Amino acid sequence: MLHEVKVFAPASVGNAIVGFDMMGLALSRPGDEIVARRSERPGLHITAITGDEGKLPYDPEKNTAGLAASSLLKHLDKTGLGIELEIHKCMPFGSGLGSSAASAVGGAFAVNVLLGSPLSKRELLPFAMQGEQLASGGYHADNVAPSLLGGIILIRSNRDLDVLSLPVPTELYAAVVYPEVEILTKTARGILKTEVPLKQHVVQSGYLGGFMAGLFCSDYDLIGRSLRDVIIEPQRACMIPHFYEVQQAALSAGALGCSISGAGPSMVALCKGDAIAAQVGAAMQQIFTQAGIPNELFLSAVNAEGAIAL
Repeated sequence: MLHEVKVFAPASVGNAIVGFDMMGLALSRPGDEIVARRSERPGLHITAITGDEGKLPYDPEKNTAGLAASSLLKHLDKTGLGIELEIHKCMPFGSGLGSSAASAVGGAFAVNVLLGSPLSKRELLPFAMQGEQLASGGYHADNVAPSLLGGIILIRSNRDLDVLSLPVPTELYAAVVYPEVEILTKTARGILKTEVPLKQHVVQSGYLGGFMAGLFCSDYDLIGRSLRDVIIEPQRACMIPHFYEVQQAALSAGALGCSISGAGPSMVALCKGDAIAAQVGAAMQQIFTQAGIPNELFLSAVNAEGAIAL
């Protein structure tokens, strides 16, 4: 058994524009770093948290990383072991980039690696989900699954955690801009209507199917024609200042599509190639900056690895 390990769990883009609560993709940055080490003191203990501005609890049962790790230890009948966790938050809170999911993934993954990896990554999914559920109040794997497994993930069933990895075209890049605007996930979910008109459902299903077909064929034109959201985006766009201006700036700069990352306020644009992603990101930032809204840009290919040991 190892004495100490350090892992990285990446940010993720929930919904991936076209698949609300059933699709997500992993980014190469930002993300969280978790350190797990053996201790002579029995039980699981969180000994350090950085980058959280004092927001996160040290009680493992009230902390997303801690609960995910604790749930795994209970499953493995290893609760008597002495393990310390350090949580280093390297991404903004409430950004729409799966911050709580990254912590949950990192907690479960770090302890699993420390114990010699008795479970596969996919087998860790239920334990990471328990941590994420603590933070979000929902049971949706569109952030946890890509953060853990990497790539673009389709959630066939959240209830059964039946997840499928989709092919990723080699030149598919994401430009993500995080404006410093507070949007609570519960608020963003609370404004959504509970019923979807049949016509909208049919249109959105076509976009989802087209996007998936484009991934399988590496057909960027088809991907671009399919990156549309006629159900969730119209209901949430009002929560992000200058949303449609930023979206239009991204499309004019060459993005395949642009919309909300997760519950927001981050906005994501998918692009063909890193050069286009860079110019798209700059165009998106310019709108926020001119409006006096501080913002941060993350450029990333789709992260194929997910959580990794450092």
